[in-house]
Amino acid sequence: MDIFAFPPIAAALGVAYTLVHGLASLITPLAGGAAAAIAIVIVTLVLRSVLIPVGRSQVRAQAGRMRLAPKLQELQRRYKKNRELLVRKTQELYAAEKVSPFAGLLPTLIQAPVISLVYGLFERTQIAGHGNALLTQHIFGVPLGTSLGSLIGGGVAWPGVLVFVALLAIIAGVAEVARRVALATPAAPGATPATIRMTRILSWAPYITVVFAAFVPLAATLYLAVTTSWTQVERAVLRRRYLPQSGVSAAS
Repeated sequence: MDIFAFPPIAAALGVAYTLVHGLASLITPLAGGAAAAIAIVIVTLVLRSVLIPVGRSQVRAQAGRMRLAPKLQELQRRYKKNRELLVRKTQELYAAEKVSPFAGLLPTLIQAPVISLVYGLFERTQIAGHGNALLTQHIFGVPLGTSLGSLIGGGVAWPGVLVFVALLAIIAGVAEVARRVALATPAAPGATPATIRMTRILSWAPYITVVFAAFVPLAATLYLAVTTSWTQVERAVLRRRYLPQSGVSAAS
């Protein structure tokens, strides 16, 4: 099944193509064949700028949840034998303190459709009934629609593979920073050894992005390098600003 043939997704892909291709056309006199790559970076930065308020709410929600941790622990101790009452009391506590346990999920949810659109832009030869001109764009000679696997399989991996190596190194570096931040964040009061072990295991989750980036078109790898880097810088700034106000030490 071709998901890009689904009318709403096809329409979104067409809008994305018009935006990226139009921006690339504007900067082609200066950037040449790399114009589409620069357009992707610009669009990514604009999108992440628009989402700054969402990122701020995410960090503030994290601070709120950490502030409520002792109270949640007390509720769990008091009502551990009455699951239904525990859930109700927990919901009442979140409501009274104006803290949402699900706040801040929007940036994560947005990433999936965005990366899908970027993938479609550089994977399809036809978009909105006409040829995909973006497939002629490149970074240092490597077409934006080429994946690392197809580059190596084509027998002309060198020196173009260095482009992928550089971007994957950036994503891996960001993943390592995210892992260390997760490990440095104090565990919630009353956290069990099993919970702590699970946190350590989940701290490696950011590396999944590295694996994913190695198999998508170069344009999508570029997008992931930019958006993950932005995420870590934004979170570091917001933690320093908001977490101390709630009496929580920011890990950095």
